[in-house]
Amino acid sequence: MKRLLCILLCVLTALAVLPGLAENHNWYEVFVRSYQDSDGDGIGDLNGLAERLDYIQDMGYDGLWLMPIMPSPSYHKYDVTDYCAIDPEYGTLEDMRALIEKAHGAGIKLIIDLPINHSSTRHPWFLAACEALRAGEESPYIAYYNFQQKAETGFAPLEGTDWYYEERFAGGGMPDLNLDNEQIWQEIEGILRFWLADMEVDGFRLDAVTSYFTGDHERNIKALTRFKALCEAIRPDTYLVGECWTGLTTIADYYRSGLRFFLFPASQAEGFVAASLRGRSGHAEKFAKNYQAVLEAIPEGVLAPFLSNHDTGRTIGSVQGRSNLPIAKFAEGVLNMMQGDIYTYYGEEIGMVGSGDDPNKRLAMYWSDGDMTAQPPGVTSLEYAYPSVEIQQADPDSLLHYCRRANQLRLKYPMIAEGKNEFLRAEGDLCVMRRFSDEGECVIVLNFSAKDTLQYTMEQGMRIGDSLEVGAETAVIADGQLILPPYSIVILIKN
Repeated sequence: MKRLLCILLCVLTALAVLPGLAENHNWYEVFVRSYQDSDGDGIGDLNGLAERLDYIQDMGYDGLWLMPIMPSPSYHKYDVTDYCAIDPEYGTLEDMRALIEKAHGAGIKLIIDLPINHSSTRHPWFLAACEALRAGEESPYIAYYNFQQKAETGFAPLEGTDWYYEERFAGGGMPDLNLDNEQIWQEIEGILRFWLADMEVDGFRLDAVTSYFTGDHERNIKALTRFKALCEAIRPDTYLVGECWTGLTTIADYYRSGLRFFLFPASQAEGFVAASLRGRSGHAEKFAKNYQAVLEAIPEGVLAPFLSNHDTGRTIGSVQGRSNLPIAKFAEGVLNMMQGDIYTYYGEEIGMVGSGDDPNKRLAMYWSDGDMTAQPPGVTSLEYAYPSVEIQQADPDSLLHYCRRANQLRLKYPMIAEGKNEFLRAEGDLCVMRRFSDEGECVIVLNFSAKDTLQYTMEQGMRIGDSLEVGAETAVIADGQLILPPYSIVILIKN
């Protein structure tokens, strides 16, 4: 018996360190419509995505976030008409079950986008409420939404009546749900049970959490706390991440709910990652100052940094990297050296571009010139600044290969994501951080300079574990000095 228990303990310990089961993950966001088509109709679908799981796994992404997949009249599908079904454009519930099973078999967790701030105007709940109001009858569905007989900002008129309904995303056909209504929470619990217990997804990305109760952060936080408790009653390890598109102080406050939230201050052109790459000097100092502010504001919660997503301009534009491959690589490297869970929007790993109108940010994944979905409706600017996946896979110096190696290093050294951070140095273009956790300790050294080779005096007993370089020059040790080529990143470990 003792020997059996020992073997079992060893097995559990081994499972605990597998990349696919690690507490922190490299998440990959996919817009299913634009990813991979399996049936020839030009629209990406779940079966097509399943065909690409080997690629996602090989790239070092061990988490998969799907933008909305539920039935919807729009191309983006944030206006849901049925919370417990799959949009026919994308496939069937059986296709979804097969995708989840295949992802889990590959060690990839899978979460789905869940917009509960609003539904579609074509959702049966809203249609029933409108029918009752027009007929002057009572209906429990009226209380599912926020109706009033007063015109004011944030409310849209209900045609044929003197009623108005709350719709904070004006013109999108997305009426706000009334989260003060206990019947809505019963509906939400049923939705959660369906996806977590019946379908076995690993969790949710929660859309627009600051709009649950517009302008009232405290009530939003209470709603999120309740949502988390409902999820964990069904599945204790439910993964939850929220879109709290605000400043650092407010994001930090929302962590009281127990969720993690996207680190918007680090993202986009005005975010501190891209901003730290601009200017003539002091790049490392800018990064360290802002990163330290994040760590002080959120000392315990799991960070969720990203560079771009489906609502923002892509990273290549943010770092002015259309014709500057080194800076495009280094930006991705910096992201990978941040703590918590990182999120990569599909196509970032090959340098896809897009800004302006939302469809421009959701272009077809560029697998090859002969293998792409149709572009989403409404595209006004179509550009691919870098070659296809097919071409980049054949080029060891490509952005794709750099991102793959960065992701894999992050999985190899779990203390990068999970460890506590200590800045050892942040002067000029040299940034040195120590990470330490139960998994071990490492020192991360970054050269933020685009042109200059820098030196760092290493502590005794340290050696190069791995490094990321943007060009042919590699980091080396000479006479106790670590020599760092431009835009290089080195992971030092103890001998």
